[in-house]
Amino acid sequence: MTADPTPSPDGPIPDAPIIALLGPTASGKTAVSIELARRLPRGGECVLADSMQVYRGMPIGTAQPTSAERARAPHHLCGFVDPRDADVTVRDWLDEAKRAIESIRERGSHPIVVGGTNLYIRSLLEGVFDGPGRDDRIRDNLERQDDETLHRRLQEVDPPSADRIHRNDRRRMIRALEVHAITGTPLSDHKQQWTDAPRSRPDVRLVVLDRPVDELNQRINARVKAMLEAGFLEEVDRLRIDGGLGPQAREAVGYRELLDHLEGRCSIEEATERIKIRTRRYGKQQRTWLRRFAAIPGTIRLDPATASASEVAETLVGTLDLATGPS
Repeated sequence: MTADPTPSPDGPIPDAPIIALLGPTASGKTAVSIELARRLPRGGECVLADSMQVYRGMPIGTAQPTSAERARAPHHLCGFVDPRDADVTVRDWLDEAKRAIESIRERGSHPIVVGGTNLYIRSLLEGVFDGPGRDDRIRDNLERQDDETLHRRLQEVDPPSADRIHRNDRRRMIRALEVHAITGTPLSDHKQQWTDAPRSRPDVRLVVLDRPVDELNQRINARVKAMLEAGFLEEVDRLRIDGGLGPQAREAVGYRELLDHLEGRCSIEEATERIKIRTRRYGKQQRTWLRRFAAIPGTIRLDPATASASEVAETLVGTLDLATGPS
């Protein structure tokens, strides 16, 4: 298996660069990141860039690394947020990631950022638009409106955001409307600092796992089945009974669907099929972003379909040509 790196015009990268390992859901990022961490000349530590893996008590449905996997390589930003918290922003994740990356570098290891959530990766590369602070008066008024009304209002004041945000994603619709109400400017205009073509930074090496779509869909279906067999439904029921799912955490893929089943709105078969469909849709959205990341000069693209995780990691160690520095 050979890697396909896009030539980089930037020359050498700094010592102990950040390796950003990207790929759509079910592409095998966790297994490859662990094998890579164990094979790098100075070792590596994994920093999760996933907006739902940050939550405690949700290991099955968010596909967090298992205790056995975490024992094989250090992991950061996994299960450190109470799922009852109302909101975890991109800025929250970026601040925690910067601290983790700094500590990993101080230990002389390579940070391996495993994504995940593509907005997190872009914030790592380019920074983030913070936006105005929360306005409880505006937000309370928006919270009283149904999804259809919110989406219709967003189409009126910020069509690009309405096209980008799903009409069932209340949290992001409310935030976009809140930003417009506070600033008088659409959120999409504020975000023009992020160009359509993402930019890298000199201390980051991008790696994209690029499996064929048909294979990804098969892996998604198998993963959903395995999650349910591992106790996903019981995990959601426990969180439901304990009141342990806040408005953001309950939007995680699979949780909303299983809550519908547990609360009598659909059968387990219907919920399972909805999870598969929603996961495949999410994977399609991820692939759109990943094509942009893959076009960044220096990005390494790998199709791991015919190789084991250890073989992919061996290929990357030979391809990344990382400076080893002092041991």
